[in-house]
Amino acid sequence: MKSAAIYVRISQDRGGAGLGVERQETECRALAERLGWTVVEVYCDNDLSAFSGRRRPAYERMLADIGAGKITGVTAWHPDRLHRRVVELARYIELCEAHGVANQTVTAGLWDLSTASGQFTATQLGAAAAYESKHKSERIKAARIQHAKLGRHHGGIRCYGYQKDGMTVVPAEAAEIVAACKLVAEGASLRSIVADMNVRRVPTATGKIGAWTSQQLRQTLMSPRIAGYSTHKGVIVGTAAWPAIVADEALWRNVEKILSADNRQTNQKGNAPRWLGSGLYFCTCGQASLRSSVTGGSARYTYRCANSRDHSTAHVTRDAVALDAFVEQVIVERLSRPGTIEALTRHDDTVDVTALRVELAAIGADKDKAAALFADGTLDAGQLATITKRHNQRAATIADTLARAGWRSPLDALAAGDIAAAWAQLPLTSRRAILQVIADVHVLPTKPTTRGFDPAGVRIDWKVSQGRRPVIGTRRKR
Repeated sequence: MKSAAIYVRISQDRGGAGLGVERQETECRALAERLGWTVVEVYCDNDLSAFSGRRRPAYERMLADIGAGKITGVTAWHPDRLHRRVVELARYIELCEAHGVANQTVTAGLWDLSTASGQFTATQLGAAAAYESKHKSERIKAARIQHAKLGRHHGGIRCYGYQKDGMTVVPAEAAEIVAACKLVAEGASLRSIVADMNVRRVPTATGKIGAWTSQQLRQTLMSPRIAGYSTHKGVIVGTAAWPAIVADEALWRNVEKILSADNRQTNQKGNAPRWLGSGLYFCTCGQASLRSSVTGGSARYTYRCANSRDHSTAHVTRDAVALDAFVEQVIVERLSRPGTIEALTRHDDTVDVTALRVELAAIGADKDKAAALFADGTLDAGQLATITKRHNQRAATIADTLARAGWRSPLDALAAGDIAAAWAQLPLTSRRAILQVIADVHVLPTKPTTRGFDPAGVRIDWKVSQGRRPVIGTRRKR
């Protein structure tokens, strides 16, 4: 009597219920009973492909048991449940032949691996299964590319801002995305936005509360999907069939450029600064490294240099409340000068965003046409490379133009009414964003005899002059 193993596998079990493998096991048990074999163990690899080359733990354990003499017979629903790769089949044939293991399948009958003809038949079946899997993979890939170019939703996990169908906008989530884009364009840090979202208990796409991270928000805001573009493997290939959440193309391009900057730093923990100058004020050591904290038995918050352990240069400390109050007073006075806010918040309305978007679509179509001509031999590799390079350069120029047109000044919030009153209502995130755009604050040494706060111990270098907008790309990102 054979000591039989039942091997069951299904490539994809979306529901995770394992119903497919249960049906296979039931029929394999019935087969073993008809053969008079005793089932000693069931080896199950649920939701695992035999073609991808991924490790199949249960299959490998079964091979080990065959090698140990524990198994003398194997039953499966069909040979392709065991193998879809010829290289694996060759190893299996060698092992079964060495240990005299019999193989029976529910749908294909006896799988005789002890003879040359049986092995030949098994190899042919394995090659056919491999071809079927490869062909299926190619069909799926081609279909996904076609769907992407047509702007259709191609499934996957739910994207934040859209319902599971990928087509219907979720208004509350869309509002969060648009608000975050505007804040980033104004200079706000991802960590401050994330901290605010978590405080307000904004759920993620999976419904988790307080789980937003800087990286997660970054991926959401950089996704072409929210601007109404369809992608394949991260590359824009067409205009989407779903509605754009960020309808302002220039705004999204600007956010994408800001967040993709190599020198941008993000805080994965999402802890927001609690003071105006944290990480922005310059110490005498030359670094923007002043941080506010309470030390010893003092109840006062004091700015101290994060690099104070470096004794090769001098560092400063300063009362945090007094320093922030002075800087805010100077900023409000500066921005209250007639015409200053209006000049600094003037937007470039000369860019034809619609025309540039149409040109981007035409570039994509031309690249596809060139690829097709290369495939049929009309173009050689050098010609294709030249055409592709030219199109990519133009596309990059358009993206940069759109990004600049989408720049949003954090000063927009002060564009109307009493500057002092409006400043008082701004959240700290917005105040810090304004400071980053318009000035560098240097904290200087004061005389040892100084008592109280001395304005002479602060130097403010204005990045902008009245009537001149700040240059995009000069802001430091934290």
